[in-house]
Amino acid sequence: MLVLTRKVNESIKIGDEIEIKVVEVDGEQIKLGIKAPNYIEIHRKEVYLDIKRENSEAAQVSTDLLNILKNNVKKD
Repeated sequence: MLVLTRKVNESIKIGDEIEIKVVEVDGEQIKLGIKAPNYIEIHRKEVYLDIKRENSEAAQVSTDLLNILKNNVKKD
């Protein structure tokens, strides 16, 4: 993990397309501004993990339904 020190209004660049700027520091909270192309999804980590879990559950349900349909077709 790369660890950097930045002050308010200072930024870091990730490649040519992503910039993360420290907008405000208030006690233990930091506000970050992120500039990135629209095709790059940006989420807080806890939201990202929820999305991954929900997608995994939905994929499992879809697989289960396909197996049920497949078994029903074989019986006919």
